[in-house]
Amino acid sequence: MATMADVARSAGVSVATVSHVLNDTRPVLPHTRQAVLDAIEELGYTPNTLARSLVTSRTRSIGLAVSAISNPYFTEILQGVEAAALEQGYSLLIADPHDDPVHERKVVQLLHERRVEGLIVAPSAQPGELLAYLGRHRVPTVFLDRLVTTPTTGGEGLRFDQVCAESTEPTTRLVTHLAGLGHRRIGLVAGLPGLSTTAERITGYRHGLAASGLPYDERLLVHGDSETAGAERATTTLLALGAPPTALVTANNAMTIGALRALRDHGLSVPRDIALCCFDDFAWADLFSPRLTAIAQPSREIGARAVRVLLERLAEPDRPARTEQLPCAFVHRTSCGCPNNPMSP
Repeated sequence: MATMADVARSAGVSVATVSHVLNDTRPVLPHTRQAVLDAIEELGYTPNTLARSLVTSRTRSIGLAVSAISNPYFTEILQGVEAAALEQGYSLLIADPHDDPVHERKVVQLLHERRVEGLIVAPSAQPGELLAYLGRHRVPTVFLDRLVTTPTTGGEGLRFDQVCAESTEPTTRLVTHLAGLGHRRIGLVAGLPGLSTTAERITGYRHGLAASGLPYDERLLVHGDSETAGAERATTTLLALGAPPTALVTANNAMTIGALRALRDHGLSVPRDIALCCFDDFAWADLFSPRLTAIAQPSREIGARAVRVLLERLAEPDRPARTEQLPCAFVHRTSCGCPNNPMSP
């Protein structure tokens, strides 16, 4: 394996000059820099990343902490984060907090101890310990998908940037669409209490009812806790009502699967017996029978944008914190009861 000394001999320069080219620690004449780069290419030299980090005090790595990595939504976010990080020359360290506040703080600490330059985190429903740790150690962090209510914390105020999809208006649109098809009892299978996404989608649900002139019935709102089994139980609760819903909105893709299982187990057909719209589009939503009417989040763009925002924070530590909410798309299919290839509402 070629060494830095081999590169220096081949390029006719000192080892220190090779180091300056690799680490950008001092200006080097263009022709000298090119000679070093040519020697690196010819010899197949691979820089020692650990040694470089000791010289520059930079690891060029980002920590990513998201729960339910197996969920297609977060998988696509991960792909967006990874692609954007690699494009900027950063590596990625990944951990799953399992939506557990104590475990969340532990994995974030482990990532921080690996000397990542910044973190991208999808916070849990109870991020108090996380915020305290990040504030105490002043770790540059971007919150992803789920927002925290306090964008600054600790000492003079550590600034947290946030990137997510807009949830309220898209949920309103699902409800008003179903109401426009004649439904008067529309149920919502909401996510885990305490998450900003859950609160926003509940708000959107209630706005949709109000805009359609429908009363809010608390019995039609159940929590599926953002996972399949919980949604299956929650949907069963709705179906047991004396006057069950004729239409259903599920607030994420995992809960859509759980709701469909419950409907199947009760012998109900979508949309003949009950209409269904869901938040989160996914690769096979168009392959279901019926095809799922859904809200599609720009998941890869959310991940890529979080990386760009984090790098901007590293470059300008004192700039004001900002929250970016990216627009979603209404994907109109047939599970809502509309015919194939319907016109968008």
